[in-house]
Amino acid sequence: MPPEYRSLGCLPPEQFIPQLMKHLSLEYYVGLLSAAELHGAAHQRPQTFQVVVASNRPLLRCGEVRVQFIARRNVGKMPTVRRNTPRGFAEIASPETTAFDLVGHAHQCGGLGNVATILAELAENLRPEELARIAPLSPIPWAQRLGYLLEAVGSTSITEPLVEYVSRTAREYVPLGRGRGQGARKRSTRWKLIVNETVEPEL
Repeated sequence: MPPEYRSLGCLPPEQFIPQLMKHLSLEYYVGLLSAAELHGAAHQRPQTFQVVVASNRPLLRCGEVRVQFIARRNVGKMPTVRRNTPRGFAEIASPETTAFDLVGHAHQCGGLGNVATILAELAENLRPEELARIAPLSPIPWAQRLGYLLEAVGSTSITEPLVEYVSRTAREYVPLGRGRGQGARKRSTRWKLIVNETVEPEL
């Protein structure tokens, strides 16, 4: 153990997760809050290191390090970027992949308010056409919620290709917040959303 990591009781996760995933023959990428942090968009340092894999795995503990695994069946199809580490390289969710995953797993990312805050910082790295291109790789409601949240934080200029995808593809209105106020009357016709939750990003 290098002296600088002895207080941590473990190597930083980005230095051993790639080797572990290779040993287990698992496709993966660093995602959600951990990817957002690596893209310079973390509002607060994540408590756990989040890794996306094809199926659920238990929390991994190593000294003070906590690694949370999030399941995504099509993990191998999601765009990633390769980031060098002191011990090789790690696969990191692209900014666009990160945006979809944050919205799709908002309950594991501090809720929609925190997700919106992060999206406001991530937006400058998002490519509009790429958002629309990869939208079919996620459930349609993720695209509906993502577009709405991007506009809520003032990033309307990058949502046009995505709203075109939603208008072609979405067949029904879905709630912005899951399991809350299904009878809410406020609706976004642009995103086919039932706006049943007030989102308050910290901008």
